[in-house]
Amino acid sequence: MTYNKSIEAFKESQKLIPGGVNSPVRAFKSVKCDPVFFDRGRGSKLFDIDGNEYIDCISSWGPLIFGHCDQSTQLKISEYLSKGTTYGAPTTIESKMAQKIIELVPSIKKVRMVNSGTEATMSAIRLARGYTGKNMIMKFSGNYHGHGDSFLIKAGSGAMTLGLPDSPGVTKNTARDTVIAEFNSIESVKEQFKKNHDKIAAVIIEPVAGNMGLVPSKEKFLKELRRLCDLNESLLIFDEVMSGFRLSSGGAQKIYNVVPDITTLGKIIGGGLPVGAYGGKSDVMDFLAPSGPVYQAGTLSGNPLAMSAGLSVLERLSDNLFEKLELISDKIHKGFIKNIQDTGTKAIINRVGSMMTLFFTENHKIENYDDAMTCDLDKYAKYFKNMLDMGIYLPPSQFECMFISSVFSDEDIEKIISANKKSLQQL
Repeated sequence: MTYNKSIEAFKESQKLIPGGVNSPVRAFKSVKCDPVFFDRGRGSKLFDIDGNEYIDCISSWGPLIFGHCDQSTQLKISEYLSKGTTYGAPTTIESKMAQKIIELVPSIKKVRMVNSGTEATMSAIRLARGYTGKNMIMKFSGNYHGHGDSFLIKAGSGAMTLGLPDSPGVTKNTARDTVIAEFNSIESVKEQFKKNHDKIAAVIIEPVAGNMGLVPSKEKFLKELRRLCDLNESLLIFDEVMSGFRLSSGGAQKIYNVVPDITTLGKIIGGGLPVGAYGGKSDVMDFLAPSGPVYQAGTLSGNPLAMSAGLSVLERLSDNLFEKLELISDKIHKGFIKNIQDTGTKAIINRVGSMMTLFFTENHKIENYDDAMTCDLDKYAKYFKNMLDMGIYLPPSQFECMFISSVFSDEDIEKIISANKKSLQQL
């Protein structure tokens, strides 16, 4: 494949936009090549400005569960577009969306719409602090909750030390209010609760992590985490911006049968348009203005175009859809495993439903951030470029995951598996 137009477009964009992109992973730095600039998408395919065609294994990082240019979603957007785009005022479609979310997600009794996953998580921890009267937040190494200051904290030299800022611009005072535990280690959680007795407002976690590659929680770990939060009078926040409505109609919490106090959502509930939400128990959510004292607002929150798009998706979630996603994802998973074995490649795969990551590692398992750090990033970069040249668009980072859509054909699946084998053989 040739990428001449994308290369030129990137040169021009760097003159106008910091780094040439509006979200860092798009720069393709971790895969050591220039980014592809896309022109359009349809079904399971993406087409770049050079005219190259790709099978899209990212689905815009999750929301396009029905593929690109889904007719039902497009129709709903068009219908509402004839009425306008935004009013900055209440509409009935916001209530319809809220009702659908409450119907589907076990933990949510009331919900507030926002404009992104980051806005949802930032608002959720402010609400937790206001509701509990406590200041500290516990998060986990390798979990990403958007670019809010409180979340851009790493574990430092050990998973149970107080956080240090992971980005310039994050103050030390902010970092001191965020403590770090090790994902899937309940002992590290206990230690932080012990060290910070009666100070932790909430524990926030991706029940299925998607930003150190795909790393699922252990069921026993999540259930014990729920118990410890109750014992310490801290709220449990599930960040389901990725996993919500992607893994099941009720998200990861339905699969694990663990009920958080607050859930954050995004991606699919906008049907591809910018949107987020957070919801939970009525008494917690009623602490938000105008009912309560915790302030949060947004002119475009509940935007009717985004609500129309998202509702068209949520109304079509069904057991048959998730069975189809599982069937497609399982075929790809098994094909990759066979290719890994046939080529003698040192790699493993983590998968939950239609979310999946191939890790280049000598480890036998990836269960936390430290495990993920053992991966061979150079090998992933070569693999990514091999797959790209064969028309398979993968996450441009070892630490992101694939999102499979329901519109993959048998031909798509066979091409992905075949390209995977050829790519592994070339490493």
